[in-house]
Amino acid sequence: MSCGCWICWCCRFGVYAGDKEVSYLFPDCVLLIFCKAPLAGQVKTRLQPALSADEAVAAHIELTLFTLNRAFEIPLCPVRLYCAPDPDHSFFQQCAADYPLTLHPQIGLGLGERMQATFSEVLHEYSHALLMGCDCPSLTADDLQESFTALREGADLLIAPAEDGGYVMIGMSELKSHMFSNMPWGSNAVLAETRRRAAVAQLNLQELATQWDVDTVADWLRFKNGCVCVSG
Repeated sequence: MSCGCWICWCCRFGVYAGDKEVSYLFPDCVLLIFCKAPLAGQVKTRLQPALSADEAVAAHIELTLFTLNRAFEIPLCPVRLYCAPDPDHSFFQQCAADYPLTLHPQIGLGLGERMQATFSEVLHEYSHALLMGCDCPSLTADDLQESFTALREGADLLIAPAEDGGYVMIGMSELKSHMFSNMPWGSNAVLAETRRRAAVAQLNLQELATQWDVDTVADWLRFKNGCVCVSG
């Protein structure tokens, strides 16, 4: 069985790693992954004090690599890793060496501003885009393929709802700025407010099955115990 790394991925699909020429299933799409630099005291702080600051960093790295392996499980589309505060950290540089992705800085002050800026940038180059974080182990390659298919078939907005009342992934083909401004980020009202705004704008909203991400110690134990199932 392939481990999911770039070398195994190349062998599995007969891709030449030197020039990274890939026959993507969705060449007009792009997958965007937001990730923070693994700095003690700045990542996975809600796992503390059950985990030390260094253990929380290790958890963040493990989840990020799990996410990247899922992203490259099949050759879906180009992948961009959007880094905070910037791509200079050695971990990001190692990711770029180990996977066929490109590194980009997150631009903007708050989360909504950064998300909007990212979609605005890439939708000039690609027809469809998905944006996700690096801590949702329940999302699968099949979920990503289903999402890109929905966008290609006319969905105005695609979200993967989260059990905690937010969402773990959002996709669109045209920039929907009103989905990012004055959103109650970090609260359990994000999902409901996103649905409300989509309904007001009469958007064709498509949703995946409900997912879960790693925010708490219970979530971390759920991941470590091998449970990546989703709610029905």
